[in-house]
Amino acid sequence: MLKKNAQPLSEALSDFFDANDSLKRKLAEHRAVRAWHELLGEGVSRYTRNIYFSRSVLYVQLSSSVLRAELLMNKQELIGKINGYAGMPVISDIVLR
Repeated sequence: MLKKNAQPLSEALSDFFDANDSLKRKLAEHRAVRAWHELLGEGVSRYTRNIYFSRSVLYVQLSSSVLRAELLMNKQELIGKINGYAGMPVISDIVLR
């Protein structure tokens, strides 16, 4: 027996996240942290000690000063790529330590 308002689970979850903006933003923030490892690859991940997100700023602790300098030169491009991966603009700045 089919119910009148039956819908696929993917649509139900999409409707749920659209109705809860704070939850949608938290998931995007989590994707932004994960994007660091996905977009920059294993080479950069090897030198990444700690990464966390706070108040629209992504904080990344690196063990290589040469890598830090290289990433600082491409910071705006990185912000754009990570925001694209997250699905919404959640990062306004990246702090490399």
